[in-house]
Amino acid sequence: MKTLREIHHWLIDMDGVLYHGNRRLPGAAEWIAALQEERVPFMLVTNNSTLTPEEYVAKVGQMGIHVTPQHVLTSGIAAADYLSRVAPAGAAVHFIGENGLRTALLDRGFTLVDRGGDYVVVGMNRQLTFEMLKWAALAIRAGAKFIGTNPDVTLPVEEGQIPGNGAILKALEAATGVSPFIIGKPETTLLEIALERLGLGREGAAMLGDRVETDVLGGQRLGIATVLVLSGASSREDLARSGLQPDWVFDDLSSLLQAWRTR
Repeated sequence: MKTLREIHHWLIDMDGVLYHGNRRLPGAAEWIAALQEERVPFMLVTNNSTLTPEEYVAKVGQMGIHVTPQHVLTSGIAAADYLSRVAPAGAAVHFIGENGLRTALLDRGFTLVDRGGDYVVVGMNRQLTFEMLKWAALAIRAGAKFIGTNPDVTLPVEEGQIPGNGAILKALEAATGVSPFIIGKPETTLLEIALERLGLGREGAAMLGDRVETDVLGGQRLGIATVLVLSGASSREDLARSGLQPDWVFDDLSSLLQAWRTR
């Protein structure tokens, strides 16, 4: 891909791209408004499974970014979608996560259990306890399939980088010797489901994110264009060390929007 003009639909990360915590990042509202004004299809695809689409809509709405729940796909929803394809209806699921993941699993008819279960699904949980880790580890050791919503070891917030879901997964992996099946970036399941929901293919698609090791790598694994903004987790030094090369790199969405408007 040679020019931004060749991108016809966008998969857009949220944390570190549109905002840090509850602080909107430069150009975020203007970028989303420009896509809507020109009727460019897009999906907000986040590895963060803590909120429901409706909660994300309310969150970004308070920042002046106006979207609908149909614009939002979380790793929690994608995990529930994936599980609905491979697991029996009503299967017993032990989960670690917050309201977004819980709601997604319940919406698809799974039975949530505190102990045991045929599947262990793990998403970000900011109220994590040792008891949660204990029962998840025991279920995995007993043969439950281990699924992680995303492997992000950190999460960008106003104060800096805090432990993310990947840190929880690593604790369980160390305790069980079992590696999780990952739904979110850099694996492609989340992105594939996003394109399905848009009703569009890989041709003309781009992944826009702030993490080299998830957003850029995930987009490249899927075979679509990649755009990195340096407003979140990854710096130019991180990019240089990664050995990966996105199609475009911008300081933030303001810089991307300026280039896109003159494409």
